[in-house]
Amino acid sequence: MADVTIYWLSGSPYSWRTTLTCVVKGIAWEGKRLAASKESLKSPDYLCLNPRGKVPTVVHGDHVVYESLATMTYLEAAFPDRPIFGRTPIETGTIWRRLSELTLYLGEHALTKVVRPIYFGEAATPEGAERVRAAMVGVHRELALLEASLQHAPFAAGDAISAADIAVFPFLASLDRAAQKPVAADAGVNLLPWTGSYPRIADWFARIEALPGYDATYPPHWRE
Repeated sequence: MADVTIYWLSGSPYSWRTTLTCVVKGIAWEGKRLAASKESLKSPDYLCLNPRGKVPTVVHGDHVVYESLATMTYLEAAFPDRPIFGRTPIETGTIWRRLSELTLYLGEHALTKVVRPIYFGEAATPEGAERVRAAMVGVHRELALLEASLQHAPFAAGDAISAADIAVFPFLASLDRAAQKPVAADAGVNLLPWTGSYPRIADWFARIEALPGYDATYPPHWRE
């Protein structure tokens, strides 16, 4: 029997944060996949759960929680085993610092300025490609910092997987997928293979992908 129900969209990095949290913490979850193209996010029933009409939304008994970081912290408090936000003040501070750095300076930057322009065709224009190329300067700077940190520990904030890894991994997985598109190379997104550009990040990807239950979180439409 599932502990929680998660409303999600395939490919949404915010949804993926929540399902990965369940996998890492060993929480049994039932997924309710929504289809943005069918306006399911704006249905009256869903808006009763999440008035913003976004994902993810977590239902746990009588409690409803939305916004991805809020769902992660809620699940941490509701299911305290296998903590992802640290056991001590210094661990918690380190994890939140890394989570903030990786999200604000790498994940969000890569998603909005590189991934989305590639997905939605903007990078196919000369102007769009130039904007992506300029954005990649900052992405490479932050990837280099992550690569350097992984020299000292297997995960983003230390020896154990934490919220810092869970929060940024879906964004970098989206970046990886975008980098495989034919238009990406013309826009300066020369990341592949990761083993050549950022080998420690490649190993980090592999450690997360090897988690028991990971396959259930992988965006189904990416397999098609």
